Order: sequence, then C-alpha cells, then structure tokens
Amino acid sequence: MRVLIADKFEKVGIDGLKELGCSVVAQPDLKAEALPAAIRETDPHVLIVRGKKVNAESLKAGTALMLVIRAGAGIDTIDVNTASGLGVFVSNCPGKNSIAVAELVLGLLLTCDRRIPDQTAELRRGTWNKGEYSKARGLHGRTLGIVGLGQIGREIATRAQAFGMRVIGWSRNLTHEEADRLGITYAQTPLEVARQADAVSINVAANAETKHLVGAEFLGAMRPGAYLINTSRGSVVDEAALAAAVREKKLRAGLDVFEHEPAGGTGAFGNAILQVPGVYGTHHVGASTDQAQVAIAHEVIRIVQTFRDSGEVPNVVNRLARSSATHVLSIRHRNRPGVLAHVFGVLAGGAINVEEVENIIYHGAQATLARIHLDGVPDRDELERIRTGNGDIISVELSAIDGRGR
Repeated sequence: MRVLIADKFEKVGIDGLKELGCSVVAQPDLKAEALPAAIRETDPHVLIVRGKKVNAESLKAGTALMLVIRAGAGIDTIDVNTASGLGVFVSNCPGKNSIAVAELVLGLLLTCDRRIPDQTAELRRGTWNKGEYSKARGLHGRTLGIVGLGQIGREIATRAQAFGMRVIGWSRNLTHEEADRLGITYAQTPLEVARQADAVSINVAANAETKHLVGAEFLGAMRPGAYLINTSRGSVVDEAALAAAVREKKLRAGLDVFEHEPAGGTGAFGNAILQVPGVYGTHHVGASTDQAQVAIAHEVIRIVQTFRDSGEVPNVVNRLARSSATHVLSIRHRNRPGVLAHVFGVLAGGAINVEEVENIIYHGAQATLARIHLDGVPDRDELERIRTGNGDIISVELSAIDGRGR
C-alpha cells in the first residue's frame, strides 16, 4: 500500500506505517499548489495531511487514491463532496488533540486577563509599568461559557473548574442530565451562554451552520469587558464585528484561528484584527504539542492498518449513514463461483441497483449467505429466475428494510 504524507508528521507515525509494510513517501514541506503533481507522481492509495488543503484537483490527480486521512480533528480543509463522488474515503483523528487545545484555551484566558504579551513587550522595550498591569480581574469565581461541548469542550470545562470557575455550556446534543454529570450549567442557546459568561470559549466545527456564529448579535449579548476565545475555526467568528466589539465594549479576545490564514507553515500575515489592542493571537497551534502529535500519529497508524486488513475506515466522515435501499435480498447458496454473477445479472436486467452486499460464509466454507441491499423490488418473475437460474442457489428470500418478508 502506497502512502503519501504531504505535511509534517511524527517520525513514530512514519516508522509505524513502514512497519505495516506500507511504501511511504514523506514530503513535509510540500506546498498546497504542488499537491496534485505529487499525487500524480506517487499515485498513493492513502494521502495523509495535517493543515494542507486537499481540493478537487488533488483528489482527481491519482488513479489509486482510496483514503484521505486528516492527521487532526475536523475535515474542512478537504473537499469531501468530490472525494465521495470519486469513491475516496475521508477520515480524521478526533479527540486526540483535545487536551492540547484545552491547555491553549486556558493560556489564552490568562493572556486576556493578565495581558501577558503586552507586559512582555513593554519589559523588552525597557519599560516598567507595574501600575498599569496590576488591574487584572482574576479568573477564580468567574463564569466561563463554552459553546460546543465535544471532547475539547469537556477538557476545557475540567480545567476551568480546577481554576475555580463556574461553567455554563451549550452544545447541540447536550442534555440537562449530561450537564449535571459534568457539573456545568445548561444553556438552551449560544446567546444564553454569551449573556451569562465573563469569558466564552468557542469549540464548534466549521460548517455552513456555524459560519459567523459569533457575529454582531452574539458579541452584542456578551458582557462589557468579557473575553472571547476561539480555537475552533476562523470562519466561526465575524472578525469585523469582533473588532468593533473590542473597541466599543472593551472586550478582549484570544484567537488561535483566523478567517484567512496562510496556506503553508510560514508566510506574510496582515490580518487587521491583530492590530486591535485587546486582541491576542497564536499561530493555529492548538493541537501542536508533542503529546498530541504522537497520539495522532498512532491513530493514523490504526486507521491505515484497519483499512488494510478489513476495508473498514475508523472515524470515516463520508460513508452514507443510510442508503436508499428499500429491500434486502437474502440468497443462501453453495460457495461456488458464478452464483452472485447470476443474481446481479437478473437484477441489472430489471434496472435494480445494488446498494450494499454482505457475504457470510458458514463454517466449513461449503455454504454462504449473501445479503444484498436493493433500491427497488424484483418482481415475481425476476425472483423466480434468480431461484431457478443457478443450481447452487439453496433459497431466496426478499424482505423490506422494515422487516416485512416476501
């Protein structure tokens, strides 16, 4: 199995893939625009990326590509729709960087409260200004709001509670019972979090529903002087609205992600939001600790090994949750060549598409049960041709997905 690693990746991961017997090509400094050419040259079965964008051109560049793995959480940098249309699985490594991101969130909270970068800058300029920086509010007893309580949000809540903070949270699937178990206050909406919190951490996935979730309305609901932390994706925050809120309401913000980031690891970056006093930034490094990257590397190895051994893809994001199949055709037959070819030929003649196939072999390998999911219903003549057209067929049964037989 050929593997192309098109981003920086831990050596333990490269070594582990080689131990699986994979032919590994590692190009950690590959530019995004050079990715299609690299795929054409190496023609990998598996592509591994971290932050690099994988567009339609890249996905179409190779003939063998079957799996794209994002060595991190989220898949917004990958054209999943094109991948699905080409029959390419997309997977990621959710949860492996949760602690690393949570640690950065607490660091950004302290940065907003204590203005640590500003203090450092003044000291480096030779200025002692203790009076100005003795005005921090402190985090103990304050309320932290968390929008998005996945694994990262929960790790943040645990650490905030250790700081003596009260936590209020909203998440699409959060229940009152789960909130009680986590020791946090349940909020019905993100706006309710904004209204009640002294600081808010945003931890949601990037998609059409969350684009500019933190906009003028959300920022308007936040308390004057509150802190906003975003370590999710830049598209979630309307940066123009945030700049206005920082100026007008004296909010402070800690941002690890931005609406428009350089495609590579280095480059010019002139984002106006970082010129606003009270806004602090880091370089989209929430997941970038040695511990997190080693954990992600091991997860990538697990994904590749499982895919190689079974064809299944852990953490797959583009497998259809429910196909359009309406019926299951169950064929018990002798384990001999030609049986399924006969069945599929009859189905094709009736313009009935096969959505999924499961073939279960009985002990001794003499007989097999084929369960064929169909998007239509064979008529009685077609079922009879299936039954009688091959001598190795033992029985034929058609049932609706809801369990009603025929």
